[in-house]
Amino acid sequence: MDVRHSSDGPAVIHFRAAGLALLLAHLLFVGWLTLRPLDVPWMTAANLRPFAGIRADLALGPAEAARRIGEGLLLLAPLGILLPMAGGRLMVSPWASLTRTVAAGALISTAIELAQTGVPGQVVDVDSLLLNTTGVALAHVLVVPLSRARLRRGNRAGAADLHRARTGVRTFRSDAPQGSSPTITGVGIAP
Repeated sequence: MDVRHSSDGPAVIHFRAAGLALLLAHLLFVGWLTLRPLDVPWMTAANLRPFAGIRADLALGPAEAARRIGEGLLLLAPLGILLPMAGGRLMVSPWASLTRTVAAGALISTAIELAQTGVPGQVVDVDSLLLNTTGVALAHVLVVPLSRARLRRGNRAGAADLHRARTGVRTFRSDAPQGSSPTITGVGIAP
């Protein structure tokens, strides 16, 4: 069951706003970094064979391979944290969250690779797509479940939502007593 925290607390609103601002800033930085034209004397061909670029990086030696593969993993890795943060959900299935986040990361990486086809000096590389998506998944798995658990423990409203979610009890603000029903004079009760 998906229980969203409503706008009951300003902390939730601030958390989501910070997530959206950081997400936008990161996407602008990634766009600038990956989609700016490069002035190069020659270009390699596009790599459309999975793992061919990674094998070529490994052939360059451990230090250079670690740098290149690390760059691919780290480029979009913050999305693994920022996308769930911008969503602002504390009570969500870990698998559903991971699936949504990885799918969004893969789509963003695919959009970047496709946009690079029209940028001078930039080359499409399917291994970048694989490394970027893996980086998003790793960041999500390593940070988000623990962060959500910690936030739930510290959020008393979240604890009440957790109890209601586990017991299946749903409460609505309209359930509170609101006084007697208004009556119209001169109108009887229906048969």
